[in-house]
Amino acid sequence: MLLNIRIQLLCAALAALCQACLHERHFQASGLAKRQETPLSPLSPEEQILVDSVSNVSISEWSYYYTHGYHVAGKNMSMAEWTADRWRESGWNASVVSYNVYLNYPVNKSLSLTYSNGSTFQPLLEEAVLDADETTSYPNRVPTFHGYSASGSAEAEFVYVGRGQQEDFARLKELGVSIEGKIAISRYGGPFRGLKVKNAQENGMIGAILFTDTADDGNITEANGYAAYPDGPARNPTAVQRGSVQYLSIHPGDPTTPGYPSRKDSPRADTQAVTPRIPSIPISYIDAIPILAALDGYGVDGGTVNRTRWVGALNVSYSTGPAPGTTISMSNLMEDVYTDIWNSIGIINGTNPDETIIIGNHRDAWIVGGAADPNSGTAIIVELSRAFGKLLAQGWRPRRNIVLCSWDAEEYGLVGSTEWVEEYVPWLTDTAVSYLNIDIGAAGAWPYFDATPELHEISTDVMKKVPWMDTNRTMYDAWFEYTGGGIGVLGSGSDYTSFIHNGIGAIDIGAGGGSDDPVYHYHSNYDSYHWMTNFGDPKFLAHKYMAKYLTLLAYNLATAESLPLNVSNWATQMEGYYSDLVDTINSTSDTLDISPLRSALDEFTSRTREIEALEQQAAASKDAALTTLVNHKKRDFQRGFVSQGGLPNREFYKNLIFAPGMDTGYAPTTFPGITESFLAGNISVAAEYVKKTTDAILVAANIIKT
Repeated sequence: MLLNIRIQLLCAALAALCQACLHERHFQASGLAKRQETPLSPLSPEEQILVDSVSNVSISEWSYYYTHGYHVAGKNMSMAEWTADRWRESGWNASVVSYNVYLNYPVNKSLSLTYSNGSTFQPLLEEAVLDADETTSYPNRVPTFHGYSASGSAEAEFVYVGRGQQEDFARLKELGVSIEGKIAISRYGGPFRGLKVKNAQENGMIGAILFTDTADDGNITEANGYAAYPDGPARNPTAVQRGSVQYLSIHPGDPTTPGYPSRKDSPRADTQAVTPRIPSIPISYIDAIPILAALDGYGVDGGTVNRTRWVGALNVSYSTGPAPGTTISMSNLMEDVYTDIWNSIGIINGTNPDETIIIGNHRDAWIVGGAADPNSGTAIIVELSRAFGKLLAQGWRPRRNIVLCSWDAEEYGLVGSTEWVEEYVPWLTDTAVSYLNIDIGAAGAWPYFDATPELHEISTDVMKKVPWMDTNRTMYDAWFEYTGGGIGVLGSGSDYTSFIHNGIGAIDIGAGGGSDDPVYHYHSNYDSYHWMTNFGDPKFLAHKYMAKYLTLLAYNLATAESLPLNVSNWATQMEGYYSDLVDTINSTSDTLDISPLRSALDEFTSRTREIEALEQQAAASKDAALTTLVNHKKRDFQRGFVSQGGLPNREFYKNLIFAPGMDTGYAPTTFPGITESFLAGNISVAAEYVKKTTDAILVAANIIKT
C-alpha cells in the first residue's frame, strides 16, 4: 500500500542494505557534504559512571556466549536463565516468565526442477559448511526453513512474481500471465516475506519459493570483484534467509491466542487467518539462478514487466514464465507444537512507581549464531545492566521504574513481547512512558533509529553525548551522515509493535552497513561470531558505543525530573501526514471530506501549546505536584490514538496515526484506516475512519488539555 510520501523519499535517498529483524531497512551514507562536527555534550557524574562502565571486551564475551548455542524459539530456556543471572549479578530483580505458544519446526523438505526434456536440477537447499566459521559445522545447526510455513507438497509449472506484492500480481494478470495452479518464485525485499506467500496463495498459486538477490547487496558483490565470505566481504553464494511467514500485517503474537496471553489452558483459535496454507521454502541465490534461467524466453521479460525492483543483479532475464513443461516439485514437512517460550525480565524499582521505562531486545534466532540479529542487541542489553549495576552498588535509584526484557520467539512473529504486553496491558496503560527497542544493535558502523515523534529530540540530543567508534566525531555526526537526518516512522517488524498499538511511545535503534560495507547475511548461518569479528564489527566498537547510547538514553528518560518528551513534535509530524493524505486524495478522481480531521489537528496543536506553558510554569515554580501532572499527561496522551478500536479487518493494530501497511508488514502507512480504505476504493469505510481518527486525536488532545 502507499507509504508516507516523505518516508518514500527517505528510503529512496538511503536505499542500500541494512536489514533489521523482520523489518528490512534500507539505508546508506547520504553523500551529503561533510558537516561541521558537533561538539561533544558534557556528561553528569552519574552519566560518566555509566559510560565508563561499558566495555567492548565484556560485550564480546556476552556475544560469544549467545552465538555458540542453539537458541531457536522455544528451545533456549538455559539462555533465558543465564541472561537473568547476569542481570541479578548487577543488582537487578530478575526472573524468567513463560508462555505456552504455537510454533512449528522443520522436519524435512525437498525441491527439484524438471526441464521439458526430462533433465533435472536438484538445489542444495542448505548452506555450505565453512572450515573458517566453526558454528556452521555444529551438529545442531538449524536447517533452512520458514517459521509457520505450511506442510504440504506441490508440483507444477512456476512463475516469477517479482517481490510478491499485490501490485506485482496485478501486473502479471494485466500481462495475461497464467498464475493459478502454479508455483511462485519470489525475490526477497519490499513486503514482509509472509505477505509474499499470502499474496501467492490468494492468487491461486500452490507453493512459494523465496530467494535473496545480490542486487540488494550494494556494491559489495562477487560480480564487482569482491571475494565471497569467508574469504571476503561479499555474500556467500549459498546463504539462505530463514524467517517467519506469518501474516504480520494482520496481527503478530501467538496465532492461536489473538488478543490474550497464551497459557496451557488458553482457548485456541484457528491459525488460518494469519498463517499460510501453501508450502514455502527459502533458497540461496546460487540455487535460484537455474530456476530463474529456466524461464528465460518464456512469458514476459523483466524489462517489459516494468515493476519496481523486478529485475535484480543475477545473470537471468527475470522473465515471468511459465516455461511449458518445465516444472518444480516441492515438499515441506513441519512439526506443529504447543511449547513454552521464556522471557527474561529485570526490574529496578523507581522512587515514582507510577512511571516506567521499558527496554527490550529479543534473544531467539533462526540459527546457532545470530551475532547481529539479535545477539548484538542482547549483548548490549547485558552490558547496559552491568553499567546500571555500578550505580545501584552506590545506593542509586532512578526516579522511574526501569524494566529490562529479553524476549523469546520474536522471530516467529513478535510472540514473546506480544504475549507479555497482552498480559500486562492494564499496568502498562497506567505506568508506561516509553519502550526502547534494540534488535540488530550492530551489523556495521552506521547508527539509525525510528521513533514516535515525542522521542525525536531527546534521542538526537543524547547522540551528541556519545563519541563514535573511537574517533573525535559524535554519534550524531555519524547518524546524520548515514541518514541525512531522517527519522523513520514505526511500522512493524520488531518488538516495539505491541507497545505502540497500545498507546505507548517507542524507539527502535540499531547500527548497520552501507552500500560499500561488508554484506550482512541476514537470518543465515553466516550471521556468526566469526563474521562479526572479521567483517561486521571486528573490535566490537559499534557494539560499545551503541551500548553507551542506549544506557544514556534510558538514564535520561528514567531520571529527569520533567520527562524530556516533546509532545509538540506530534503536531509537527501529523501535519506532514495530513499533507500526504491530501496528496493521496488529490491523486485520484474520488473525493473524501477530511475537514473534521483538519479541525482535530488544529485542536491538538492548540493543546500542545498549553502543555508547553504548563511545563514552563512547573519549572519556574518548582512545583512538584505540577511537574507530576505534566509528566502524566506526557505519559498518557498517546493512549488517545488507540482509543477507537482497530483498523479494518485487523483489530490488533489500534494506532490510527500509523501502522504497518496491509501489503508491506514492515513499512508504515500514516492515517492507515483512512489511507488504505480510500486507495482500495472503500470510500464509506474511509469516511468512517476519518471520524475515528478525528476522535482519536481529540481524545489525545483532551488528555494534554490544561
